[in-house]
Amino acid sequence: MTQTGRQRIKRKAMKVKDNGVVFRMEKSFISLFEYRGVPCCCSGSGPGPGRNGKSDWFLNEKHGYLWDKWMIGARLGQWLSLLVCCLLILLKAEGGSVGITYLQNAVAKGAVCLDGSPPAYHFDPGSGAGVNNWLVHMEGGGWCEDVERCLSRRDTDLGSSKQMVKQFGFSGLLSSQQKSNPDFYNWNRIKVRYCDGSSFTGDVEAPVNNLFFRGNRIWEAIIEDLLAKGMRNAKNAILSGCSAGGLASILHCDRFRALLPATTKVKCISDAGFFIHAKDVSGGQHIENFYSQVAKLHGSVKNLPASCTSRMSMKPELCFFPQYVVQTMQTPIFFINAAYDSWQIKNILAPTAADSGKAWKSCKLDLKKCTPGQLKIIHDFRAQFLSALTGAGSSSSRGMFIDSCYAHCQAGKQITWSSNNSPAVGNTKIAKAVGDWYYERSPVQKIDCPYPCNPTCQNTDSESQLPDI
Repeated sequence: MTQTGRQRIKRKAMKVKDNGVVFRMEKSFISLFEYRGVPCCCSGSGPGPGRNGKSDWFLNEKHGYLWDKWMIGARLGQWLSLLVCCLLILLKAEGGSVGITYLQNAVAKGAVCLDGSPPAYHFDPGSGAGVNNWLVHMEGGGWCEDVERCLSRRDTDLGSSKQMVKQFGFSGLLSSQQKSNPDFYNWNRIKVRYCDGSSFTGDVEAPVNNLFFRGNRIWEAIIEDLLAKGMRNAKNAILSGCSAGGLASILHCDRFRALLPATTKVKCISDAGFFIHAKDVSGGQHIENFYSQVAKLHGSVKNLPASCTSRMSMKPELCFFPQYVVQTMQTPIFFINAAYDSWQIKNILAPTAADSGKAWKSCKLDLKKCTPGQLKIIHDFRAQFLSALTGAGSSSSRGMFIDSCYAHCQAGKQITWSSNNSPAVGNTKIAKAVGDWYYERSPVQKIDCPYPCNPTCQNTDSESQLPDI
């Protein structure tokens, strides 16, 4: 192609990019290619042949869009065809897109998001032998500890169901594909959307600055709705969650058990939800102070497990920390967590507020860039994490998969759940560990060796969108 031809394509692509249409789609292509490795049109059968009869796509790093070196004057329709092709392959591989359900009748009960909109969830019904089995998974997304932070969330999907996507792709633990999710693929699978900022614990009657703190009411309304839709007849049931949702699965686990028949086999799964009570690198109590603010703003204490708050009467807000809650939990629970949880290292161990000189900035982005002194502190943090986890009890009804990856949330994505590149501990991947534990095929309490011993972590890309604090 001549230089003039390239310039024409570049100008045209830039024009479309500026219109804000194709650019967004093409960025989606980039994400799909790199994250999923999707074949077919997404990796060499787009419009127009290149070398050896294949389309020759490439990423322009400066401008962030894809274009075909062979094609001149590519039409928008061809881009749309490519997008549809890629999405169909992705949805087929992952189990499909699931529509949203708005719980309009919950508004009358005061069960609303931060902005007053109704709560919502995505529901993929079970089939065959799984029709009476239920898996309720709670979304994560951090917390808001003051009015200003909550206002910043209010007009996003973390504070309003009006901003939530109408379709959500189920993957990992929620996948409907038997090959990738053999133990739970045909269950009733629900993803509860997170829009309250308190791990579903808040309940303040009067709005504050037009903000509604009603997380506990949301949880109760959604569970009530699911019970009416058939969950009250469940043979098996799991309450799970990731990050702030993983914390919620711990805090609400025994209540979930109590709402179901005694004949139902009920267990809980917490993915990246075991946030520990620890000091930061400056010796301060950053995370303790943060959770105390969350509990006070949202009126959470009365909805934290009474078995914990009755013991922690001087500081009941400490029952936001799982290590104090699980000591008296009755329901079996499984913990999926990285011992070097990336969010905890960034926000509990070395939060920006405790690192004014930014000495930890590079280390937090990549553990390979940590100094020997920083690595020692990080290894000590792992030891604190394991002590908090194992100190909560070692009942055979409790399972765990603790890898040495630098990650956060690993059950909701196929790449970390059960793909060829998923992290493994003792040759066991997360999906098999969870299935073996739930169905009691074998006890599962797997704790990985210290970083950087595990080569299967190199392909882990599981950092959630949980905001820093």
